[in-house]
Amino acid sequence: MHTETVQPGLFTRLAQIGRQRATQDGPPETLYDRHGVLVVRVGDVVVKAHQADREHGAPFLERIRLAGALPDLVIGALGPPLTVDGRTVTLATFGEPVDPAQELPWEEGARLLAALHSAPVPADAPSWGRPARVARLVSRLEDGPAEDAVRRAFTTLPAWIRGEEEEPAGRSRRLIHGDWHLGQMVRAPGGRWRLIDIEDLGRGDPAWDLARPAALYSAGVLPPRDWERFLGAYREAGGPAVPAQDDPWTALDVPARSLAIQIAATCVISAGRKDRPLDGAEQAMVDACVRISAAGDAA
Repeated sequence: MHTETVQPGLFTRLAQIGRQRATQDGPPETLYDRHGVLVVRVGDVVVKAHQADREHGAPFLERIRLAGALPDLVIGALGPPLTVDGRTVTLATFGEPVDPAQELPWEEGARLLAALHSAPVPADAPSWGRPARVARLVSRLEDGPAEDAVRRAFTTLPAWIRGEEEEPAGRSRRLIHGDWHLGQMVRAPGGRWRLIDIEDLGRGDPAWDLARPAALYSAGVLPPRDWERFLGAYREAGGPAVPAQDDPWTALDVPARSLAIQIAATCVISAGRKDRPLDGAEQAMVDACVRISAAGDAA
């Protein structure tokens, strides 16, 4: 059990809130404590303090309502958000996270996404918005060869992703998770897989939900077998993000390149803060940026 945290006072407050709502006993434990987010489990309840610098006003309330309308796909919040020590806090039912020691559930994740992408889009569904995270991360890069490689790759992205133009009209609009990876899946009570983390849930281009595994695959970090399992299951489930038979990269190229650059920037920033060299997977992401630059703008 992990209880240490860089936010001990907040941990205590979240544990108290969890005890009030939990229906099963259990000591409080830290599930996640990174990037300004703290997640504490108490019995069958999870209490999450969201990032202080993110918008949690009306659009976030709309995402909570949207998640509540998708109980077969998403574990939503147990009621409206709270404010605790100036932080937005939500509660949700605990689900067992993906076990990295077991066979990874790529097919199950693909089917969840295909079902989400195929669901009816409510008229009042909030917009996911442009993928602004990559631009924010690149703007935080310092000087150095790896940083320069990431910046050069960033210039090959379309202007609307770089924040220089409005997003083009006419792009596919489906319900999307907005920040999908295997860490965004849990086994809910009863054993069914569900999506978690609804801060980006809304209307958007479903190709962006496939972008992270596509980026890792293109960089050589995700094994081809896992990528084929994921993409094959998504297509078999009727997922609309990629063509059923034709080249999937016609839809995935820009999202995958964007996520490769975003991941590489995250790796470089993290290594710099800890004054350590890039590890093998991190260097592979930077090498992918070099290849992106060499290929030029394919958008």
